[in-house]
Amino acid sequence: MKITDFVYSALIGLVASCRSMTPMAAIAAARITGRDTSGRLLLLDRPLFKYGALAMGVGELFGDKMKSAPDRTVFLGLSARVASAGIAGAALAPSGKEKAGAAIAVSAAVPLAYATLAARKKAIAEIGQTRSGLIEDTLIVALGAAVVFLATRSDRL
Repeated sequence: MKITDFVYSALIGLVASCRSMTPMAAIAAARITGRDTSGRLLLLDRPLFKYGALAMGVGELFGDKMKSAPDRTVFLGLSARVASAGIAGAALAPSGKEKAGAAIAVSAAVPLAYATLAARKKAIAEIGQTRSGLIEDTLIVALGAAVVFLATRSDRL
């Protein structure tokens, strides 16, 4: 086992640090389109979970622009990041190494949530909440999609 085997788990943790539901939405979209993940998780095969994860991912993108949206580092925000990063990190880990992939993703997501929040607050002060949120959404959704696409390509599995 090499540490590079877990690069996708770590990167999905970065995605979770910014958008808690995007990792699960990206995994769900991949599963819906027939792409398989190396890590085995029964949850990913349930239609309610797959479509629910997509809906929650889209909902989060809208909710984040609201002035009343809580910081990503509040208890519930961090809890969602831990759950999402853990599940997605396990799914993207090598088969049989799901627990390590989950741990790596969570270890990336939690501290980076504080760093990305600081960057977002700075961006809000400079360009506003909606504009900074749209920019962050674009970058994070693209990163999440790219990570999951690369991790689920057939020559990797």
